Amino acid sequence: MRFKIGDKIIYPNQGVGVVQDIAVKNLGGSKGTEFYIVRLNDSESNVMVPVDNAKNVGLRSLSNEQVVGEIYSILHQKEETTSADWKVRYKSNSERMSTGDIREVTSVMKDLFFLNQQKDLSFREKKMMERAMQLVISEIAIVENLSCDEVEHKLEDILLDTYKKSNVS
Repeated sequence: MRFKIGDKIIYPNQGVGVVQDIAVKNLGGSKGTEFYIVRLNDSESNVMVPVDNAKNVGLRSLSNEQVVGEIYSILHQKEETTSADWKVRYKSNSERMSTGDIREVTSVMKDLFFLNQQKDLSFREKKMMERAMQLVISEIAIVENLSCDEVEHKLEDILLDTYKKSNVS
């Protein structure tokens, strides 16, 4: 997929951004390489992504309403069992986060949220849960044209409700 200036995109693990420019840069004496110059919303920083490498790094278009519906469906599904070993769980969740697929990020967020209801998460897992939540919230907010606060409250309500339903004997 080829992006154009002004397109809203998702950069995996970084969040929503906007293609500010497409420029040819000469790096290290090599022939010119075409780059997307992307302004990341959360950090307000610019990143340069080689156009030829955009797919490999997982640069993708913003989700549509159908995908957001799938996100809500994931959040309403009952709890799945995750590994008891935090190192195995962390490695698996890191791999899922790096895919850039918002459904995978949502699953990581949900799994860690549920686990956090049962016990304290390690510092690293807590940070991962917060990052996953922020990524999901920011994408849904743009797609649904809502504030991040509205989406955050909506997601937390769904997660708490699903958790309670999953743990009723």
